[in-house]
Amino acid sequence: MARRERTPNKALAGLMQEGGMGNAQLARRVNAAGRELGVVLHYDKSSVSHWLAGSVPKTPARPAVAEALSRLLSRSVTSAEIWGGTGAADEHDVVAGVMTLTRADMDPSRRSVLGAGLYAAALAVPRYEDVSGRVQHAAAGRTVRIGAGDVATVNRMTEKIADILDELGGAHARPMAAAFLTNTVGTYLKADGQVQVKRDMLAAAADLVYLTGWMAMYEREQGLGQRYYVKALKLAGAAEDHVTYCRTLRGMSLQASHLGYGPRALELADSAAEAAPTAGPRLVAFLRGQQAHACAMVGDRRQAFTRLRETETALAKADNRRDAVGGYDEAAYHFHEAHVMWCLKDGEGSINALRRSNRSRSPQERQGRVHCLGVMAQRQLAMRHIEAACATWGEFLDDYQMVSSARGDEHLANLRKGIQPYRALSTVRALSERAQEVARLKAA
Repeated sequence: MARRERTPNKALAGLMQEGGMGNAQLARRVNAAGRELGVVLHYDKSSVSHWLAGSVPKTPARPAVAEALSRLLSRSVTSAEIWGGTGAADEHDVVAGVMTLTRADMDPSRRSVLGAGLYAAALAVPRYEDVSGRVQHAAAGRTVRIGAGDVATVNRMTEKIADILDELGGAHARPMAAAFLTNTVGTYLKADGQVQVKRDMLAAAADLVYLTGWMAMYEREQGLGQRYYVKALKLAGAAEDHVTYCRTLRGMSLQASHLGYGPRALELADSAAEAAPTAGPRLVAFLRGQQAHACAMVGDRRQAFTRLRETETALAKADNRRDAVGGYDEAAYHFHEAHVMWCLKDGEGSINALRRSNRSRSPQERQGRVHCLGVMAQRQLAMRHIEAACATWGEFLDDYQMVSSARGDEHLANLRKGIQPYRALSTVRALSERAQEVARLKAA
């Protein structure tokens, strides 16, 4: 039998040339990306030579190659672009990529490696038109068939996980989300079913992946959160789900603003608003509030207040379903208002808005209340309102003991460090002793 000639991979060669990357360097980057994805790879420069000559790496390794090239070029690179093919290859990119990420995230031994991934401020975000409808299911050989009830199960679990997040913190909720995505949603995404049901399942999965990315961000694992967000964008595009795509872009803007990247936060917030379909009032409020914060970060006072007014007006027209569009409600609006005020040097206005935000929260929203109190106390301390800050920190400690949250831990660390210069005050000494006891109990 004659040996089949391989066709040199001009696409891969072009991508490497574009990024100025040699064989050995690509191999190292692919191995590193594989570790983050939970796949053990041992490629070297000869492996890359074989790829350039026309061979294709094993299936689990392909997302790592795409990830390495995406980071190098600061844009989205798919396996289909590297190795050729459409449809099934795109499906592998989206679905298998999500599964490798969530499998690693649900494994405590791998989670620390994932969490060490760095946030990329210049990461290129896939446009909606580039990812819309890209997954084409091939039912051959599949024995599982899904229906509307399975989609409802995923949506219901997402709601339950969000409730656990609100009440007990992301450290409890995110492993549950990763496990459910891996053990249940992954099977559903590979299953057969009616076209609309499969599309609805992709949308439901996108929503849960978005929430998981939000939790990773909240737990200060910024690189991991960003990777979840990109996966959610691709799933939402495959489902042709404009709303979840826009929600995810808005979440990426929130992440950028939290990390201090004002121009990037504004770019992402504006992109989310521009990509939105004909929007109902709550979605408008959800998007405009983040635009207001980002405008304030770059010093655009006029536009920041314009966006705030648009947020308030839209929210007044919305229905009273708190779970609609990411739970954006009065508490969220006042939290955005507080950020705008603080960025524009109105400390008292920011503190008052934070108080309004917490007064608007339900008793179950403990994690959000803890974060709001932590932000408020730090701002009061920065304004040298020591007694007021101590009172707020006291409220913070009451709720903090009931949640498991890396952001709450960060607030506690800021409390203990921030009050040290004021130890001569009896109120500060009492607060310091209480904080020390709370930290001891949490660590036990």
